[in-house]
Amino acid sequence: MNDIRRTILWVVFGFSMILLWDQWQIANGHPATFLPQAPKAASTVKSTPAAAPTAASAASQANNGVPSSSAVSGAAPAAAGSNLPPAPNSAAAAPAKELIDVTTDVLKLSFDAEGGTLVRAELLKQRDIVNKDINMVLLEQSKEHLYNAQTGLIGAAGLPNHKTAMKLVTPERALKDGADALTLRFESAGGDAKLAKTYVLRRGAYDMAVTHEVTNTGAADMTPQLYVQLIRDGNKPAGESSFYSTFTGPVVYSDAKKYQKIEFSDIEKNKADFEKTSSGGYVGMVQHYFFSSWLAADGAPHENFVRKIDTNLYAAGMILPFKAIAAGQTQKLDAKLYVGPQEEKALEALAPGLELVKDYGYFTILSKPLFWVIDQLHKAIGNWGWAIVAVVVLLKVVFYWFNAKAYQSMGKMKAINPKIMEMRERLKDNPQQIQQEMMRIYKEEKVNPMGGCLPIIIQIPVFIALYWVLLSSVEFRGAPWILWIKDLSAPDPFFILPVLMTASSLLQTWLNPTPPDPMQAKMMWIMPLMFSFMFFFFPAGLVLYWLVNNILSIAQQWVINKRLGVN
Repeated sequence: MNDIRRTILWVVFGFSMILLWDQWQIANGHPATFLPQAPKAASTVKSTPAAAPTAASAASQANNGVPSSSAVSGAAPAAAGSNLPPAPNSAAAAPAKELIDVTTDVLKLSFDAEGGTLVRAELLKQRDIVNKDINMVLLEQSKEHLYNAQTGLIGAAGLPNHKTAMKLVTPERALKDGADALTLRFESAGGDAKLAKTYVLRRGAYDMAVTHEVTNTGAADMTPQLYVQLIRDGNKPAGESSFYSTFTGPVVYSDAKKYQKIEFSDIEKNKADFEKTSSGGYVGMVQHYFFSSWLAADGAPHENFVRKIDTNLYAAGMILPFKAIAAGQTQKLDAKLYVGPQEEKALEALAPGLELVKDYGYFTILSKPLFWVIDQLHKAIGNWGWAIVAVVVLLKVVFYWFNAKAYQSMGKMKAINPKIMEMRERLKDNPQQIQQEMMRIYKEEKVNPMGGCLPIIIQIPVFIALYWVLLSSVEFRGAPWILWIKDLSAPDPFFILPVLMTASSLLQTWLNPTPPDPMQAKMMWIMPLMFSFMFFFFPAGLVLYWLVNNILSIAQQWVINKRLGVN
């Protein structure tokens, strides 16, 4: 019974080490040793020449290959020439002929005159994760990375789409001082339909209203459909940690199935599972801390799709129907495009369920209120680092009784440890009698060998939830604490916090009862050293949380040991 608590802790520790080793292997380009993952797509962006039109695909080619609602699904395209969007400009394609740069107080955007497509988005309030001297670029079109937001029309031959030449007809290119919004209007020319795209960018906002206005310039009625899509390569963002994994890929939100993540590997295998039709909701591309998303108007019925476009190139989007448009008449459809950080409070206010792109995993029910508490503390203190310290103190107060019971049990175990070790040495040739004597000693001394473990286990879900809060919150990116800690989301540049955390873990081990078995006693000292190694590469905010937690635990355990007369 004395070893049950340590056995449980060893199982938890062992499984953690397995996960860490697998992540290390994957990060260094090797297959996982214990928990193999599905193979990832190739790491380069390539463009495949379009096949010549066939009779079966004549209608599609006439319509420039844009998707139809009947053709879109979670499957990859069966062959070139099927009724799917034309391949966008990629690393092997010719560069954009005309780029239009616009700036607000938080965004610097580049639009391609071909289709009025958003091809680059620089976040002026966020720094790059690798090079802190430059701004974060989320959407871009380069040899290394392809990530665009496209729209267009389908439903008949010759309708304008994201490959149609368009002209910017509004003069402003920057948000003026004192202005609340900047309006950009792109217009197509020629054909049986005229498409106008109007982007409205607001001060301080990462979302933009996008209105698509279709005018029937032909002689017959038409019923077009609007597609909005995000196209992205399947590469992980630069600077991803080797010691913890975050999700990168498409997401779909609907009222029926709520938030659904879709792996690129599932799209490759035609196994993507998501809600195909919905009213309202959104479709997006998510990565650590940032995302982009198309949001349908409230209650607007639409079809969702994700698919493979080319080698290591994927699309996620929506198809929204227009009503029949008579000759000479005009109709509008509204949508929103978001390109920016996963700021939880702003996303909650923007659309239902949008804050779920900030991924807390299975502990969302605990992580959301914990983040709310940290956010309130930040408002009062004005520093995210001290807010982390304050929330650890609050958690210690909430769990004071549980911790006290655990430390009392460990203190009693330490007090009777000399008696147990003497008994084990005396009866070392009789294991059965050792167990009987141990049970007798526990009963006489009123010690529960599980007493130090169960109260801690109760707290584990809360601590894991707090871990995901600190790992997932973009609010900690670039947030300083004190002196040398300039970014709580980055590792400590001088490893001061990890060294202090390791020292505190060793001190905790000294305060705990020594295992009677010599091998276990050695491993109890080796374990905190092995466990602490990964903290040298964890974000400083996580290490700060663990260090403060250790210090408060040591203080409480030392006080309880003094009361019990245990050295």
